[in-house]
Amino acid sequence: MKKNVPYLIIAPGTILLLFFMILPLVNIIWPTIFTETGAGLSAYVHFLTDDYNLKIFLRTIRVSVIVTLISAIFGIPTAYFIAGIGKKWKSLLMAMTMFPLLTNSVIRSFAWINILGKTGVVNNLLMRMGIIEQPLTLLYTEFSIVIGSVYLFLPTMIMTLVGVMENIEKETIEAAETLGASPFKTFYQIVLPLCIPGVIVGSILVFTGTLTAYTTPQLLGGNKNMMMATFLYQKASTLGDWTSASVIALIMIVTTLIVNKGLNMIATRLDRREMDHAQA
Repeated sequence: MKKNVPYLIIAPGTILLLFFMILPLVNIIWPTIFTETGAGLSAYVHFLTDDYNLKIFLRTIRVSVIVTLISAIFGIPTAYFIAGIGKKWKSLLMAMTMFPLLTNSVIRSFAWINILGKTGVVNNLLMRMGIIEQPLTLLYTEFSIVIGSVYLFLPTMIMTLVGVMENIEKETIEAAETLGASPFKTFYQIVLPLCIPGVIVGSILVFTGTLTAYTTPQLLGGNKNMMMATFLYQKASTLGDWTSASVIALIMIVTTLIVNKGLNMIATRLDRREMDHAQA
């Protein structure tokens, strides 16, 4: 009886996992492989060989990578600054960082429409300064999707990194400064390598979030700059093509898994290099 206790403990979780995750996933995959013409991957081959579909897929990957890189570039120094200040100011800055996450995504997107539109804040300011004579097309472009996505997911990167950087012992940084390292060199050679796991986790969250986001690409990018999530919605709800929507969904899932695996491999290799360097 005691040998069966572990299985009884995990049974409820296993049942829930099968019912709410495995079965819906199988229900999505099954009609894309077993079609009226027989079993095969023809639906996926057709999707990936169609120029229009491939263009949307590559645009989604490109935007997701750009958003992830920008979030890392701005998130790392910001998190380092927040992690190093007093508790009072840290709480205030963390609250300000989390504020975009507390706002509805539709409201955020409409705010950026007012900022980036042809009669928006940016174009009006540039025209008043005499920099441009005609309004720039900033809205309904990949640029507007990137801006809106960075605003949406940068807080996720910052909060992930703050938690990692708070665990870096101050004695390590003080030792580097005592040995004559400049603040920049201390950050580059000490802090940055130690927070690589947080960067990897934050990058996975930002990339996955951007890849699967619907509201921001739809409102800021429009149909001319369609992303995979908006393409999936169009296939399922507008056209009623559930097979194509299932193909898109599975491609997004596989892409996310590949990226996650790749980033984890990078993190593992970096950890091994650091261990080899420390032993040397």
